[in-house]
Amino acid sequence: MTDPAPERSAPPIPRSSWQTLAITSLVGFMVSMEITIIALALPDIRDAFPDADEATLSWVITTYNIGVASLLLLAGWAADRHGRKRVFLWGLSIFLVGSLLSGLAGSATQLIAARALQSIGGALQFPAGLALLLPAFPIERRGMAIGIWGAMGGLAAALGPPLGGLLVGLFDWRAVFLVNVPVAAFAVIAGRSWLTESTSDDVPDRVDPVSVPIASIGVGAIVFGIVQSETWGWADTRTLVAFAAGVVLVALFVVRSAGHDRPLFDLDLFRLRSYALGNLGTVFFVVAFFSFFVPFPTFVQGTWDYSVIRTGLAIAPGPLLATVLSPVLGNLADRVGPGPILAVGGLAGTASMAWHLTFMTVESRWLVGLLPGALLLGIAAGSSFAMSVSASMRDVSPARFGMAGAGRTTIFQLGVALAIALAVAVVGRPEAGQAALDASRRGWWLALGCFVVQALVFGVFFPRGNAQRAG
Repeated sequence: MTDPAPERSAPPIPRSSWQTLAITSLVGFMVSMEITIIALALPDIRDAFPDADEATLSWVITTYNIGVASLLLLAGWAADRHGRKRVFLWGLSIFLVGSLLSGLAGSATQLIAARALQSIGGALQFPAGLALLLPAFPIERRGMAIGIWGAMGGLAAALGPPLGGLLVGLFDWRAVFLVNVPVAAFAVIAGRSWLTESTSDDVPDRVDPVSVPIASIGVGAIVFGIVQSETWGWADTRTLVAFAAGVVLVALFVVRSAGHDRPLFDLDLFRLRSYALGNLGTVFFVVAFFSFFVPFPTFVQGTWDYSVIRTGLAIAPGPLLATVLSPVLGNLADRVGPGPILAVGGLAGTASMAWHLTFMTVESRWLVGLLPGALLLGIAAGSSFAMSVSASMRDVSPARFGMAGAGRTTIFQLGVALAIALAVAVVGRPEAGQAALDASRRGWWLALGCFVVQALVFGVFFPRGNAQRAG
């Protein structure tokens, strides 16, 4: 009888890996916080530009969302082909300039144009940052690295509302953009020496020139239709035309990519069961989380009469718990794989929605009504945000990190837009009191159903075990 093979210890992690994690996490924190901070600044922006109507001001957020979603696939190819570090730093620099111009904007039109520039930088950062992070760590420790990286998004969600309220209160709306400038400047300077360049020789020098515009316009049209449905209505001709144009263009992109020798996005990635199911489960998680989280502060402020800062502090325990759990669960995922953790996240989200449906009332009951459900949602978020990335990228080869990450983030962005649109359609904008509670409950039922599907996808159908060791 032979002795069992000794357990292989995890390889040491070099200092450069931790530096890469620090830069990508810092940038992820900055970009994630931008979402919640800007939402809090909109009333002040409205007051600053009284001549701009509501439809125009909505483009302050819409422009960024559409720009990022439209350019991600091109950014993923560029990162793999021309250098992940180069594209990441270019993206950071463009985001820095866009933030500066946003903070100095003298009109709503100038602000929207600056936000469009920000979106270009954001699109370049997302896939390049993930493609830099993944190969920096040995495959046995990638779950831990992704967990820490994902924890920064949870911390940003927790700090965003109170910090945004503080910045707007102490200064004005311009501070929510200008706060990005020193952070991005530090990341650019440090990134030049801390990050290691990498490319993929398996990516063509040039891609199908037709795929680039049809993919960008197609994805942008879908996001545009989803976002504008709040203003126009789902049955409005303009909404339907945007959806139809987007679907036709995306379908054309898929057909061309399937038969082209230089596709912008390699559809064979979806032959990986982990990539296909990871993205499918991510959509249900994103719809569940954001369809709840986006309208919920409005309910708390309107029905419980909380201030902006008090609302931020009231909901902060959930994101803070997610921040603590994410790296711990990432470390666990290195041993058991992301599937079981994401299944638990779906169950925790289901329990959170059930708690809200049972115990939330029109009277302020933070300790009994809100806190337990918020903590359960924190478990769901800590188990799902970073781990959904790990699940989707589980079996992707290093040569496809940028492309696969871009595809995954595009799907994520579409999921967020869909979640917000569904929340508006299901919850609407009711008055405070019982009407607001009844409307919110409809949204909580929607989130509960999506969390159940998440648990099923990752608990039943997702491949067992950890990543393939070819990475």
